[in-house]
Amino acid sequence: MRGLIHALIALALSVLLIRLLQADNGYLLLGYGAWTVEGSLALFVLLDLLLFALLYLLVRILIRFWSMPAGFRHWRQARTRRRARRALNQGLIELSEGDWRRAERDLVRYAGHSEFPLVNYLAAARAAQLQGADERRDHYLQMAHTSMPAADVAVGLTQAELQLSHSQLEQALATLMHLRQVAPKHTYVLKLLKELYQRLGAWQELAQLLPELKKRQVVDARELLRLEGEVNRERLHRAAQQEDIQALLDVWQGIPWSLRRGEALVSVYANHLLNRGQPDRAERLLRETLSRDWSDTLGELYGRVGAADGTLQLSAAEGWLEGRPENPVLLLSLARLSLRARLWGKARSYYEASITHGPSAEAYRELGALLERMGEIREAMHCYREGLGLNSPLPLPELPARLQP
Repeated sequence: MRGLIHALIALALSVLLIRLLQADNGYLLLGYGAWTVEGSLALFVLLDLLLFALLYLLVRILIRFWSMPAGFRHWRQARTRRRARRALNQGLIELSEGDWRRAERDLVRYAGHSEFPLVNYLAAARAAQLQGADERRDHYLQMAHTSMPAADVAVGLTQAELQLSHSQLEQALATLMHLRQVAPKHTYVLKLLKELYQRLGAWQELAQLLPELKKRQVVDARELLRLEGEVNRERLHRAAQQEDIQALLDVWQGIPWSLRRGEALVSVYANHLLNRGQPDRAERLLRETLSRDWSDTLGELYGRVGAADGTLQLSAAEGWLEGRPENPVLLLSLARLSLRARLWGKARSYYEASITHGPSAEAYRELGALLERMGEIREAMHCYREGLGLNSPLPLPELPARLQP
């Protein structure tokens, strides 16, 4: 629409100019020495315009010829950039499709002319890693850092990921420690460091990292609780391997109180105390924990603790029976504690009650052994058969009532 308006205005001006020239096209006289030129003003103006147009065209042609080398260079650069973009796209597609050799070739072919060489070299490093070419991988990572020194964190994270996936744990540790100095608050650096410490079994270092993981919200509350349990469980295992029992006691005291209330850690610590010949410590720990929060796992373990004061132990367990009179695990533990106290009749009653409310192979086997000692062989055999039947879900093959010789 605007072009049409401009054309109409130009046409109107042309018509107006022609009408004026028809009325009077003017007169021009030029003289120089003995030479004189005369003619109409309109013709002179027209010749001036044509001469100006020719001169303008000549100047443009000269400028074009003069700038032709630079234009050719720009054209070649633009063509190379287009090829680099196509090669990058093709390389990324091939990398996703699993054609790592061709992906590496396409990614590095025009990397020096790419608008984003960092992307080319990082992807090429992954392709080389997947081919098992660690030297080429490290070379591409170095080229990536050279192409963009400001992307030190991005290059380092890629390097750490590749080293971890290739089980180069010591190299990954060095890379991540450098990254933590460069970007101490980077959440992904902390996450990779957490995974590395777990794979290395560096539980002390992981314990020191836990507050930072919590502060930066690297993991959710549930995962953090699991990590805390895993770290402290491994610390207890290592302390239990030392000759001095005090190392185990010190580690337990260093664990936060909120975690020492948990069933998993209490079970681990109590078992280590039993293995190290500390039944009284284990009994006291289990009694305090079970009095606060009942656990079938800890209740079963309590029945296997041979504390010095068996009467106190049995009395404490019978106190828990008031709130859970039909708990088969507690009844089984009471039977075992009664055996240790040489209360054969009470032990038998507790075994039978445990089997009534939740039969188990252990209860049948132990009751069978007790009945055998008491001379009740037929009942003992019945318990053994029932216990074996619980261990094998398959029915017995059919047999006649009596086998004939």
